[in-house]
Amino acid sequence: MNTPRPKVRLSRALGIPLTPKCVQYFERRPYPPGEHGRKRRKDSDYSTRLKEKQRLRAQYDISETQLRAAFDRAKRSGGKTGEALIQDLESRLDATVLRAGFARTIYQARQFVTHQHVLVNGTRVDRPSYRLEPGDFIQVAEKSKKKDPFLVAASGAHAEAPKYLEVRLADLVARVERTPGRDEVPVICEEQLVVEYYSR
Repeated sequence: MNTPRPKVRLSRALGIPLTPKCVQYFERRPYPPGEHGRKRRKDSDYSTRLKEKQRLRAQYDISETQLRAAFDRAKRSGGKTGEALIQDLESRLDATVLRAGFARTIYQARQFVTHQHVLVNGTRVDRPSYRLEPGDFIQVAEKSKKKDPFLVAASGAHAEAPKYLEVRLADLVARVERTPGRDEVPVICEEQLVVEYYSR
């Protein structure tokens, strides 16, 4: 089996396994890559915040521009900026495809969307950044359901869906019931540090 090198390396650098395949490699070497990886270094406040921001970006596989835009929206929301940021990112179509259990990783979820396998409210949408609202439903296109990755997903092979989504996995249909609470989002991040990074 080939090692997913770039993702393993990034996982070790950020201190979190980014895909299920990375878990075994990460557990074997839970320190940053490179010759100085084992040495414990005291991070500055800036580097700690920067790393947390990079961790959040990596878990959603988004660009700096996209994360900054999400932060700006969260800041204008009037609520807790950190929590609003996570909720904004969770409303992305690719993130919802992943949480619903239609895909194994965020990378696969993004590919499914861009290849037009996913419908939103009955219409094909090929933008992973498309933002869903409570009441919206997503489904895998009828022709796509026969493809192997979706047969695997329909069998329940991936993670169990959170309570803010109503999912009929056998039919590959999901509905956004409500905005998720922070404790329902399985993202490893101290979002307050990300807020501090952008607010500096």
